[in-house]
Amino acid sequence: MRLSGVVIFSIASLCLAGCTSTSGVDALQVPSSETTSSVVRPPAPVASVGAADAEPDFAQEEATEQTVAMATPEPAESIEPPVEPIALVAPKRLARAAPILAEPVQRYRFRDAKPINFGKASPRHLAVHGVDVSRWQGNVNWGKLRAQGANFAYIKATDGGDHLDPMFRKNWRNADAAGLKRGAYHFFYWCRTAGEQADWFIRNVPRVEGALPPVIDVEWNGESSCKRRPSRQKVLEKMQVFMDKLERHYGQRPIIYTAPDFYRDNLRGAFLDYPFWLRAVAQHPSKVYPGRKWVFWQYSGSGLSHGVRGRIDLNVFHGDERAWQNWVGGRQMVAEAE
Repeated sequence: MRLSGVVIFSIASLCLAGCTSTSGVDALQVPSSETTSSVVRPPAPVASVGAADAEPDFAQEEATEQTVAMATPEPAESIEPPVEPIALVAPKRLARAAPILAEPVQRYRFRDAKPINFGKASPRHLAVHGVDVSRWQGNVNWGKLRAQGANFAYIKATDGGDHLDPMFRKNWRNADAAGLKRGAYHFFYWCRTAGEQADWFIRNVPRVEGALPPVIDVEWNGESSCKRRPSRQKVLEKMQVFMDKLERHYGQRPIIYTAPDFYRDNLRGAFLDYPFWLRAVAQHPSKVYPGRKWVFWQYSGSGLSHGVRGRIDLNVFHGDERAWQNWVGGRQMVAEAE
């Protein structure tokens, strides 16, 4: 059947639009430029993970924060769909026949390019240390990192509603193979709805038995293409939507990672029944976040270790080895503030 010129032109236009859309499979590999804490970009670009590497499936404190702009502007925020809140109950874990315990704890052997004297409150006095990583650490030798004292790793997975860290799948697989307890984190973007971001995280992070609870990373990023700073009420609403969706899917209460300025503006007195991961690289968390209970403390953004080029974020669990085994075994409790 002969088509008119107008019809042919319309069909060609639709095809072209489909070819240039960023909502298809290619969008999965858009590298994220977001980074937390003080870890800086390497001098050369980090290669994306190839197809063969894929698997199915965080005053003085504020002066140390260095973040990087998003590479791609996000669309305007849309209205959040209504979501029924989850009751504030004890953290849930996925059903299993027997507790999944962590590997024996490796002792602290990290060095620090900018060491801080925390005195009697030094993180060295705590038993279980770990790291958080993203694409900016490049190809990590997880076996060497484990031997240096990394007992757990939080791995950047996603940010916004369409950015996936290109090293996530490789880091996710190799951290587990080296005997580290692993978890994934999402960098929250204030120009996208919480529901979209939760769906994106769920789409990319496997629901794996024995994994650490998922993390929502909430910070102000002055270098981001998103300049929006919602009201405290709106921030708390968006976070609740995101965390409720993740808790339903993974069966674990998400952990909240934050930095001093964002905490001061939004989180004091909020989410008392949620575990917190606090960034405090110049003082103990009790000085920066008085009265706040915490599970993880990010105490350095300038760690040095065999197995990774450049600097790496260092973290510590709030408890001894027995508390760690209980926590990863599903008997999770929010540690008391000190």
